[in-house]
Amino acid sequence: MLPASGDTRGRATFLGTYVWEGNWEGFGGFSGLEVANDGLAFTALSDRVELVSGHLTRDARGVVTGVEVGPPRRLINTDGRPLRGRPADSEGLAIGRDGTVWISFEGRARVRREGGEAESPVLLPSHPDFGRLRLNSALEALAVDDQDRLYTIPERPFRSESSFRVYRFESGAWDVVFRLPERDGFAVAGADIGPDGRLYILERDFTGLGFRTRLRRVNLDGSGEKTLLTTATGTFDNLEGVAVWADGSGLRATMISDDNLRFFQQTQIVDYRLPD
Repeated sequence: MLPASGDTRGRATFLGTYVWEGNWEGFGGFSGLEVANDGLAFTALSDRVELVSGHLTRDARGVVTGVEVGPPRRLINTDGRPLRGRPADSEGLAIGRDGTVWISFEGRARVRREGGEAESPVLLPSHPDFGRLRLNSALEALAVDDQDRLYTIPERPFRSESSFRVYRFESGAWDVVFRLPERDGFAVAGADIGPDGRLYILERDFTGLGFRTRLRRVNLDGSGEKTLLTTATGTFDNLEGVAVWADGSGLRATMISDDNLRFFQQTQIVDYRLPD
């Protein structure tokens, strides 16, 4: 287990923001995002247990100009019934190379593999830590690497600790593979593993006047920590989902905000170009 070091050289470059105004009841609350290698096909997860897939349209600069989606799919429980109550707090989304969908949950900390439209999901084994995570601060972020190993991170560390435990699921069990230092009051909001094989962690901080956003990157052993982006309060809404992909010019990060289903917030899709 290697500690992460703090290197702040190399910053992301802002490309654009698109405000998505959906047209179905319950639209919003997006907490997870996956974008295909073409930067167009995407899947988003709401924290109200809905999955939606579609396509983004982009202009010549690669900035999102529109969203087309199919009908949302509501997640079911392992017994085939709709998820409701405290267990219905879906947060992290990861999609494997073969299209397998994985989701992490916060209200009752767990990770599961989704089935098809009519198939029940399968719960993964738990870790002793999961039952001790802070209330409403459990498994916020989920990512999968090119070996189909899952990584999950809680929103907040344990109260007695000053670093986030990064868990990896491999060979049927979770293990803490490294610890990511908590810095400047930011909480973990989302994660993705880019085409470069590195882990990208989206973080947010609510200051009382609005949200700050930060994006960090580390190697999968916790080394090489780098801060790529830190925004001022109110620059964006509550960005919670992040997808890292590559176009012809390098790496891109696309992020989506959780509007908390409140009329005064927005569902924003934000694009940045990332440094090597």
